[in-house]
Amino acid sequence: MALRASSVSASAAGSPAAAGNSERSPFARLSELLAPYQPGERLINLSVGEPQHPVPDFVGPVLARHTAEFGRYPMAKGIAPFREAAASWLAKRFALERAPDPETELLVLNGSREGLFLAAVAAARYVSPRDGTPAILMPNPFYPAYAAGARAAGCEAVFLPTTPANGFLPDLDSLDAATLKRTVAIYIASPANPQGSVASLDYFAKLKALADRHGFLILADECYSEIYTRDAPGSALQAAGPDFHNVAVFQSLSKRSNLPGMRVGFVAGDADFLKAYHELRNVAAPQVPVPLQHVAVAAYGDEAHVEENRRLYRLKFDLADQIIGARYGYRRPAGGFCLWLDVAAQGGDEVATVKLFKQGGVRVIPGSYLARPQADGSNPGAGYIRVAMVQDSETTAEALHRLVRILE
Repeated sequence: MALRASSVSASAAGSPAAAGNSERSPFARLSELLAPYQPGERLINLSVGEPQHPVPDFVGPVLARHTAEFGRYPMAKGIAPFREAAASWLAKRFALERAPDPETELLVLNGSREGLFLAAVAAARYVSPRDGTPAILMPNPFYPAYAAGARAAGCEAVFLPTTPANGFLPDLDSLDAATLKRTVAIYIASPANPQGSVASLDYFAKLKALADRHGFLILADECYSEIYTRDAPGSALQAAGPDFHNVAVFQSLSKRSNLPGMRVGFVAGDADFLKAYHELRNVAAPQVPVPLQHVAVAAYGDEAHVEENRRLYRLKFDLADQIIGARYGYRRPAGGFCLWLDVAAQGGDEVATVKLFKQGGVRVIPGSYLARPQADGSNPGAGYIRVAMVQDSETTAEALHRLVRILE
């Protein structure tokens, strides 16, 4: 049975009528939804996935030692110490057969969002001509940069519903041959945002086989890989083969090291693709300041702050286990730091969002704002709210108690 995927062509997406709310920032839409109301209690913001844990102690001293290097234009590919540190970390963390070559298989990024967006443009230029309208596949719900990238690349965005029935990951077995033949790339997030589902190595291997058979790229968003409370998630690179052919993985220090404002990440994988990708970024992308890359070198060389980070998230998910229990379809996610709560019985995602804010001062985001309607008109995010567990434990406990009291 072919997957009933939703799609938006580049031309349709460019029209004001078609773009509508689905092309807009979900956070701008949330602000408009809540604008008529005041928070009923002290505001607790759980809508944005912005880590609030302490910045690592080494950041200030490293910046101080390298302050003078703000006076240099950075190289687009990144300084050698950064690329070497990131490649070494990847190999160790995911037990790769070999580390990516720092010279040809890894590039610094101005945060993973910029990298994921431009990857679609680079992929559309890189792959061979497609059999039909070029398409970029992505999970639905999804990170907004994916759809923006597809649109900028002039490709049709094909939205693959991720629901409880398929474990909140795109159903690869249901992809039809005609779609695969015109696929330029697929975005895959593991752990997924917002549901926290994690792809197995078998899943990555199946996806890699499809990519090789049909000649498309896997753009693996792994920026939540270090946020988990039980088993460490794997990487698409583990199933990519010795040359990482057709695979590019994206990482960021925002979640791993509580440095969302630093805007440092990297992409690693297929050397041929990264060569073409670098050519685009070298003329179109923001460079990463050298002192920040030195902070990243220190971050990738230290696991103590990452383990402490996980400990703090683990405590908060323990609170969710206790306070929410079996309500709202809650299940402790395999990765990431978000709750994906089913509030269909509480009036739906927008109604619940307004109620939580108006009565309890708890700011969350409607799941439908993170997704697009499918071909049958359904929205895989509708009826859910995303709750980002980014505040401290005491604040999180208070917010969860309010949530249960208000939605009961």
